[in-house]
Amino acid sequence: MWPFPSTAYLDVARRKQARREDALRVARSLSGANAEPYLRATAKEIVQRIAKGEWTASEVLDAYLARAVLAQDTTNCLTEVLFAEARAQAKGLDAEFARTGKVRGPLHGVPVSFKDTFDIKGHDTTLGFSSHADEPRPEDSLVVALVREAGGIPICKTNIAQLIFFFECVNPIWGRTLNPYSKSYSSGGTSGGEGALLAMDGAALGWGTDIGGSLRIPASFCGVYSLKPGWGRVSMAGVQGTWPGFEGIHTVAGPMGRSVDDLEIGARLVFGKQVCGDFDPAPLPYRDPKMPAKLRFGFYVSDNFIKPSPASQRAVRETVEALRKAGHECIEFELPQARKAMEIFIGLTAADKYKTLSADLGDDPLESGVAPLIVSSRMPGWLRNTVAWAVGKLYKDEVLPGVVNASRGKDVQEYHQTVRQRDDFVRMFYREVWDKYGFDGIIAPALALPGLPHDSVQYLSALACLDLVYNVVDSPVGTIPITRVRPTDVATAEWKDSRVGRGHGSAFVERLLYGAPADPEDGHGGSRTGGFYDAEKMAGLPVGVQVVGRRWEEEKVLEMMRVVDDALGPRDFGPGTWKGQGK
Repeated sequence: MWPFPSTAYLDVARRKQARREDALRVARSLSGANAEPYLRATAKEIVQRIAKGEWTASEVLDAYLARAVLAQDTTNCLTEVLFAEARAQAKGLDAEFARTGKVRGPLHGVPVSFKDTFDIKGHDTTLGFSSHADEPRPEDSLVVALVREAGGIPICKTNIAQLIFFFECVNPIWGRTLNPYSKSYSSGGTSGGEGALLAMDGAALGWGTDIGGSLRIPASFCGVYSLKPGWGRVSMAGVQGTWPGFEGIHTVAGPMGRSVDDLEIGARLVFGKQVCGDFDPAPLPYRDPKMPAKLRFGFYVSDNFIKPSPASQRAVRETVEALRKAGHECIEFELPQARKAMEIFIGLTAADKYKTLSADLGDDPLESGVAPLIVSSRMPGWLRNTVAWAVGKLYKDEVLPGVVNASRGKDVQEYHQTVRQRDDFVRMFYREVWDKYGFDGIIAPALALPGLPHDSVQYLSALACLDLVYNVVDSPVGTIPITRVRPTDVATAEWKDSRVGRGHGSAFVERLLYGAPADPEDGHGGSRTGGFYDAEKMAGLPVGVQVVGRRWEEEKVLEMMRVVDDALGPRDFGPGTWKGQGK
């Protein structure tokens, strides 16, 4: 009761976390000593070995359960734990194979994890809210049901960001998920639990969702693969969220994994599958694309909204260099009007002042990463205008003020006008990018930073522009790990000073990222401390890129990801490559 905040959520958190620990005990006695062959196998290879009678589903499962326990202890990535029923399902699959000599389907014996948003029968879908605890779901989501039918074994659900709307992974019920490579950095969000678990080989295939980078950012931060389909390819039946009724930007579901093959198996399983009587998704099954021998890629290293870090730009350039050596054409181009995409995205999502988004919050405390979005949408107009003016005037920032102003609440007429702006932007994007250049695909940075220190999104939410532009235009996008941060990836004057180099955007945000330019008369000998980007501290963190395709060409995106993978060659990513977590 005011003025004392409620602590009831703490009782819920303690109860849920205690139940999770009880469920984990099933696997704590598993040594994992002989697990390496299983953990180094892709989902496709697991099924092949079981089909040959070389492995059993139970052997594979126990290896992954032991590693999932390690992943939980290392990163805090799990929410609901299904280990006991998973072992029972594995035994049933083994008995079926012994009887028939055939695998049940393309996921026979594959351990599969799901973002907490996916309903699994008999288990809560808390979404990180105390108000959703102790409400077990009556049915599996369609994706979960399809995985089971194919012989896949659901083993757990994974952690998410509060409100499912910022790109760290923390909420008051389950706590914070750490990056599997550094405890000082986030696993990303909102599908951050999936990213951490898969990076540590705690599952062979995973599922997440995306409305503004939620599949792509964790995949890049954790060094795994993901596919964000366009709207209408994967059923959202039984996938819960915080935007009921909102259609300004669609949330989509997609696979995450440790190889392109893993993603393809997932896509083949779910594309076009509908719940009886449902209109979603389009009845369009997986189609094998005809790929030209020589592909035409567009690429950019900055969207001119916020200049990406040296490590993030290097990932794009290394990808382009490898593709060119493999005989493909790569053309640098300028992404049109990224600032407008950001203003449209914020304008649509903030229209009701995030009342729908936060409706189930109850007395749960608001996490710092999402609080500024909520607060800014509810500011008095004069205060929002003052903030926008100050950012523009004091920092000579011509980019961010428009986004600040776009965060105001809107009436229905203004909302409809913003939807029309979205539709106009989509048509412009296809005309000025796909039609103008004739690209097969686009290579783009996954985010301006390769990692985020904990609690930094409260200052850096604008970084998501690199990702959410493809939610606005509804493009299918794959994420693929390319390289790791090197200590030599330092931010020079080209990043610190907007007068130097190309690709600059928001002066305010770039100063937060890279620090202020050196000034010989500042009393510090011409040097300044940097910003959130620190190549030395981030050394070893994975860095990915986005592989973007045209609408309805998800299958081609997967094939282009495979082309990128082959062009780059072996690079210490994939099953069995995780070695440990740093500071």
